Amino acid sequence: MPASPTATHEHIKDVNTRYHDAAAEEYDAKWGIDFGEVGQRQVRLKLVKALGGKKGRSFGDALEIGSGTGYFSLNLVQLGVIERLTATDISPGMLKRLAATADALGLEGVTTVQTEAETLPFEDESFDLVLGHAVLHHIPDLDKAFAEFRRVLRPGGMIAFAGEPSRYGDTLAALPKRAGLALAPLWRRAVGAEERAVAEGEQSHDHSLEAEVDVHAFAPADLRRLLKSAGFEQRHVGGEELLSNAWGWGLRTVESSAEPESVSFRWRRFAFNSYIALQKVDTKVLEPYLPAELFYNLLVSARKPD
Repeated sequence: MPASPTATHEHIKDVNTRYHDAAAEEYDAKWGIDFGEVGQRQVRLKLVKALGGKKGRSFGDALEIGSGTGYFSLNLVQLGVIERLTATDISPGMLKRLAATADALGLEGVTTVQTEAETLPFEDESFDLVLGHAVLHHIPDLDKAFAEFRRVLRPGGMIAFAGEPSRYGDTLAALPKRAGLALAPLWRRAVGAEERAVAEGEQSHDHSLEAEVDVHAFAPADLRRLLKSAGFEQRHVGGEELLSNAWGWGLRTVESSAEPESVSFRWRRFAFNSYIALQKVDTKVLEPYLPAELFYNLLVSARKPD
């Protein structure tokens, strides 16, 4: 369940910091984050969708909000879409992991700054792009945050966010999660995986905070209002992933019931390839024609007026 409606902003930020610090070292493995060709291809597609089809666009100075371990931004740096990256997060553990990955990839021009989204420590008109992946739903005061995004953007600069949960998608995800829990014992026997000795959410106190770190699930109208009230133009809110996310949550649920080292490579390859196949169906068949409200994830972009 998400954070309590009565939770203070300070409590929400504290929970997010502690949870993401605890999760930082295992985060990439848990979510299958890739910094190679596959990850780059996925991230490029997400940015193109978020920007409403501006393929081939590149940016000089980019600011990432809630960077985590760098899935979105470091892949874009590798692709040459971003020249200079300032990666921010409320969690020092996540930023430490991101910096280590950037060093391992040999990436230059990457700076990390620990900060909250609502009070960015940067001069006005410092960036050409403000971006993020699966971060807006963690931010308590979105009106203040969007005002900050606009402030630090140069005239004509863009914002682009992907991976934000929709209200319908939140409901949709509950179905494959329940199915995954019910089928997990049969799945473990079928693939020869061992039951996890300690449930993932019980491995530490800070990992158990996962249920409290989400603050919002959005209707597209919510995001359109935020963009308009912050003074952005060329506002775009789209939907992403329907079949692939339902399938992905089912896979994630059964896999989390097993000891990770007991899950075979053959299964992991099948799970990944099937997810990618459904993602292609979403991209080519469903996303161009169905309203954003129906999808699990929402994408957001807009432009700061000149």
